[in-house]
Amino acid sequence: MAKTKTYSCTACGATTNKWSGRCDACGEWNTIIEDTPLSAGPSKKSLGNKRGASIQLSDLATQETPPPRTKSGMDELDRVLGGGLVPASAILVGGDPGIGKSTLLLQAAARFSGAGLKTIYISGEEASAQVRMRAQRLGLTDAPVQLGAETNLRDILTTLDTEKPQLAIIDSIQTMWADNVESAPGSVSQVRAAAHELTTFAKRKGMSVILVGHVTKEGQIAGPRVVEHMVDTVLYFEGERGHQFRILRAVKNRFGPADEIGVFEMTGAGLSEVLNPSALFLSERGEPSPGSVVFAGVEGTRPVLVEFQALVAPTPHSQPRRTVVGWDGSRLAMILAVLEARCGIPFTGLDVYLNVAGGLKVSEPAADLAVAAALLSAREDAALPKDTVLFGEISLSGALRPVGQTENRLKEAQKLGFTTAIAPSGGKAGGTGGMALRQFGDLTAFVGDIFGAG
Repeated sequence: MAKTKTYSCTACGATTNKWSGRCDACGEWNTIIEDTPLSAGPSKKSLGNKRGASIQLSDLATQETPPPRTKSGMDELDRVLGGGLVPASAILVGGDPGIGKSTLLLQAAARFSGAGLKTIYISGEEASAQVRMRAQRLGLTDAPVQLGAETNLRDILTTLDTEKPQLAIIDSIQTMWADNVESAPGSVSQVRAAAHELTTFAKRKGMSVILVGHVTKEGQIAGPRVVEHMVDTVLYFEGERGHQFRILRAVKNRFGPADEIGVFEMTGAGLSEVLNPSALFLSERGEPSPGSVVFAGVEGTRPVLVEFQALVAPTPHSQPRRTVVGWDGSRLAMILAVLEARCGIPFTGLDVYLNVAGGLKVSEPAADLAVAAALLSAREDAALPKDTVLFGEISLSGALRPVGQTENRLKEAQKLGFTTAIAPSGGKAGGTGGMALRQFGDLTAFVGDIFGAG
């Protein structure tokens, strides 16, 4: 069969099945041309001849007003969101089971509803009575939050379309199921379909949606990674069961800075904000001891001081152990190799244990110098002065590289009573604020000056 030809007007875009000299839609002459196929291939597998509507384009100089934001009143949550909740945004919150995701979001729902947003909380894992019991324990029974317990995605979207809330919280996305998908709830197909429907529905209706996601053993949000690409913001709720601290970390944010953190403390009355996390992480630090150093780090836009603890002991086994909690194990292996190759300090036949106090997970390379100092302090059984902080990146050549936001790190350390900072040379320190700044160009000079070796 011959392929059907289509024609369109170059002036108004109207389409027709035959050519004519004048466009019937706009009246222009000699504007009808034959459409060329948009793509090649079989008609059932390609776009074929059918044309779509032209999209509106703009240049890079177009001025866009920043999106309006609604603040919850929880400063730590607003900080991680980039300044507040953006309308028609989709947020994914992940965390270990029992870490406090539902508690955090119920408190956030009460705060946002108190700020004037019509809020609906949909629970797919717990009955309404269980959520009410949690709200009673948290003292949130008077909050104007509407509660529902359902897992059928069609019923949930119908309810949201009828009620027209400004914020919907779905707890959790793994329990939702769509009746047009034949796989079981929690499967990859169901999670992808439910996340896509909820996200696109929120964009069309101008409603913000917060999705709760479970995490795998590796700590990643369960289900396809495409779910993280669908949403605007991805938050991880971290923490150790043995510590009362909880870290809300932004790993993706289209409306604010990524890698921002908010610090909370789990109490009997729910999660309370920690406005000065550095003081909290160092609150249990006693007198100086070998293997203990303080690192001046930066999480997002916030400087945070945290304690690194190291233990080096002879091993009874043929293969020494390398155990790390809160830091990258492969980076520890690199620091040990640099100490042995560039400084002549071997760790052969020694077990090495490294821990970040307080349950915080540190990922920035600026912690290299603090880790090296903690390892040497534990190995030489020599404690560093209590009022000293360290930061700096170590290269494979043994050189110390400067890191960013040096001035902010020094200000935070001085605020907590530290008087001396050890950092790489060449950094933009600005005003040290009265702190004694000791700078070194390479790891060998640092080891020889501080520990008398190298």
